[in-house]
Amino acid sequence: MPSDCIFCQIAAGERAADVVYANDRVVAFRDIYPAAPTHILIIPRQHITGPSALNAETARVVGEMFLVAGQVAAQENLAESGYRLVVNQGADGGQSVFHMHLHVLGGRKLTWPPG
Repeated sequence: MPSDCIFCQIAAGERAADVVYANDRVVAFRDIYPAAPTHILIIPRQHITGPSALNAETARVVGEMFLVAGQVAAQENLAESGYRLVVNQGADGGQSVFHMHLHVLGGRKLTWPPG
């Protein structure tokens, strides 16, 4: 775990976050700079820098992140109206924290293209 990774610190319970779901492999918490009325981040506890760092061993946790996204969306009453899932890769892709994370966005009509 990189000592300066804020998401590793959240996953380890060393930094406060508004956690909405957690298990041994993933943590879901509210984004402190929400881009929508509901904006939740889902991260693996294991430090993975982003999608390009995935391999056969780490791919399973990404599948679990998507399963948790559906659970969190239902918990947040987004399942019926709809929501968006976003994963960014690299600075030009909009990634600002280099720890794999999945955004769950909803609570309003989302436009396309996203930006």
